[in-house]
Amino acid sequence: MLNIGRGQQYELLDWLAEVTFPMESRFRDVNFARKAYPSVVRRIINCGTTTCCYYGTLHLESTKILADIIHASGQRAFVGKCNMDRNSPDYYVEPSSAESVSATRELVSYIRSLTPTYSKENALVHPILTPRFAISCTSELLGSLGQLAAEDRDLAIQTHISENASEIEFTKSLFPAKTLPGFTGDDATYIDVYDAFGLLRENTILAHGVHLSDSELEVIKQRGAGVSHCPTSNFNLRSGCAKVGSWLDKGIKVGLGTDVSGGFSPSILRTIQDASICSKVIATSSPPSASSLVGTFADRQLPVATLLYLATLGGASLCNLSSTIGSLTPNKSFDALVVSVRSDDGNPNVLGFDLDEELNGRGKTEEADLEDILERFLFCGDDRNIRRVYVKGKLIGGVEYRN
Repeated sequence: MLNIGRGQQYELLDWLAEVTFPMESRFRDVNFARKAYPSVVRRIINCGTTTCCYYGTLHLESTKILADIIHASGQRAFVGKCNMDRNSPDYYVEPSSAESVSATRELVSYIRSLTPTYSKENALVHPILTPRFAISCTSELLGSLGQLAAEDRDLAIQTHISENASEIEFTKSLFPAKTLPGFTGDDATYIDVYDAFGLLRENTILAHGVHLSDSELEVIKQRGAGVSHCPTSNFNLRSGCAKVGSWLDKGIKVGLGTDVSGGFSPSILRTIQDASICSKVIATSSPPSASSLVGTFADRQLPVATLLYLATLGGASLCNLSSTIGSLTPNKSFDALVVSVRSDDGNPNVLGFDLDEELNGRGKTEEADLEDILERFLFCGDDRNIRRVYVKGKLIGGVEYRN
C-alpha cells in the first residue's frame, strides 16, 4: 500500500526487487508498523471494502500489529505473514523454513486469541497461510505449510499464481516434476506445485491467474479453490488480461482483488472498472466462436450484474464465506455500503442523480432508476459516494463515519 503509484516502469519480478522488497523490509521496525498500518486499514475501509485479505510482511510482530488494528476497526479480514525463505534479498528473507513456520504458528494462535471463544463463524479477523509465491519458498517450507494446513482444515491459504510469464518459467525451473511429492507426470505446471504440497483446496485463494492453462483450471475446480482477479495490477505491471469469462463458464470461484500496491488504487470500484475493460479487451481480440454464445461469459464483455457479483458474492465464495456474507438476504451478516450519487457528494465524475432527474424528468420505473444509480456508482463513483460502511451491522467507515 505504501508503494502505491510507484514503479510503473517495471514488470513483476523487477518491481518486487526494486520497489516492494525495500519498502516491506522497513516493517522490521514495529514503530514504523504502528504508524503505517492505521492509515492503510482506514483507507481500505473507507473505499468500501468490508472483507479484505491482507498480506503482511515476513515480520511476525508487525503482522500482529496489523491484526490488532484491523480487529479494532471492526473490518472482516484474513491476515497472514508472508512466508519466504529464498530468492529474496539478504535484507528481507527468513533464515530458515523452520523459523518461518514457527512464526506462522504463533501468528495463527495470536489472531485467534483476539476473539474470545474463536470460531470461523463468530470471528471477524482470521489467520491465513501466506506463502508469498512458489518462487520465494523452498520445497521444505511449502511442505511444512502443507502439513500445517492438513492439521487445521479451517486455516485458509492465500498465494499468487501465473501472474507473469517470467515468474511461471522461473517457478517451473525451481520445481521439476521429479521433485514434487506424489507427482507422477513428466511435466509439472505451476498449479501442480501448490497441489503437490497440499496447499490447494476449498479455502485456497489464488491471486491473478493471468496465464493459467485449461489443465490448471481443471485442477483448481476439482480442488474447490478459487482465483482473485486483479486487473488493475495486471494492467499496471504489464502482466496481461485474465480470461475471467472462461473461468466463470467452468464453474470456478472468482472474486476481485485490488492487489495494492501492484495495483495503484485501494478502491474495489477501480478494480470493477478495470475488470470491465479487461473483458472488453478480450472480447475485441477474440474471434466470434461457440464460446461467445448467449449464456456464456468467455470472450464476451462482462455485464454489470456479473461485475457486481464478482465484487460481492463472488468474493464471499472465494473466501469460503458465501453462507455468511455477499448478499443482502435473511440470516446473513449485514455487511453493506450506503451509497449516494447526488450532486452534493463532491465527486465531479458523477452527474448527480438529483440533477439528472431535474433536467430529464423521472420517466423510469423504480427498478430502472436503481440500475442506473448502480451503474453510475460502479463506473464513476469513489470514496466520496460511500456514505457508510457496515460490517456485521456496525458502522465502521464511510464519509459519515469520518464526520
